[in-house]
Amino acid sequence: MELRQLRYFVTVAEEANFTRAAARLHLTQPGLSSQIRQLERELGQPLLDRSTRTVGLTPIGAAVLPHARAALAATEQITHTVDEFTGLLRGRVRVGLISGAANDEIDIARVLADYHRDHPQIAISLTEDTSEHMIAALRHGELDIALLSIASADLGTAIETEIVFDSTIVAAVAIDADFGDRIGLAELCEHPLICLPPGTGIRSVLERACAAAGLTPDVAFEAAAPPLLVRLARHGLGVAIVPPLAGDDATELGVRMVDIDPPMTGRLVLGWNNERPLSPAAKVLLGQLRIAVGGWKDPATMFRQ
Repeated sequence: MELRQLRYFVTVAEEANFTRAAARLHLTQPGLSSQIRQLERELGQPLLDRSTRTVGLTPIGAAVLPHARAALAATEQITHTVDEFTGLLRGRVRVGLISGAANDEIDIARVLADYHRDHPQIAISLTEDTSEHMIAALRHGELDIALLSIASADLGTAIETEIVFDSTIVAAVAIDADFGDRIGLAELCEHPLICLPPGTGIRSVLERACAAAGLTPDVAFEAAAPPLLVRLARHGLGVAIVPPLAGDDATELGVRMVDIDPPMTGRLVLGWNNERPLSPAAKVLLGQLRIAVGGWKDPATMFRQ
């Protein structure tokens, strides 16, 4: 029995599908199936039920799964303990960011450059994605740290978060648009909306509020780059759903802010998986990111790039 076979088994169990598990592991499906069958032969019992389209666990597989996870976690902890004892930092740190997070107020590039200068032996990977995708990546151990925009504080027990800030969400409209200072959610849904893509925190806040009120938002335009939302609203293409901009900033960008009733709030957080021990390298970078985002108090800066 090899540790990599246990990792393969755990991944198939999590995905309930050989194709998705092979993609996560960067293996071919036949190669993955062969390794799982070899593990089952060594144990003398089937671990997976392949009789349906969705791969399930046999009773023995269900009993083995927590022990396989514990063995993998223990192996990781041995490596991390040795690294911490010797003061050695090595390996790779995988960081995820929501779109628009890298701006002048929080210079992620500088944080990573300073970290790389101090620890040149550490490889850094940087991903920009939706919060929904990055939360899944944290759970699966595919990201170490992520800056997330979330609609709810409840991410489950696996994801630990540290709040960067909470922000009310408002509507941005063209300066000459025929809107008052406040708009109800039902009336808002009668207008074409301009919003971040599904899976982002602000979009999730909007969709949850609408679902609770029995409403369906008319999202006419989606943009992954936050500043584009405001530009589209400025040209009268719809109502942008954004954090509030100060009056002078909004005027300079050709829009004005309209409060939404009832109020909606989004949250920006640093997140990591507390069920998977962070490597020493990731712990150091997490500390530096905490310092960097600690002074970021204006969520609207990502819309002013």
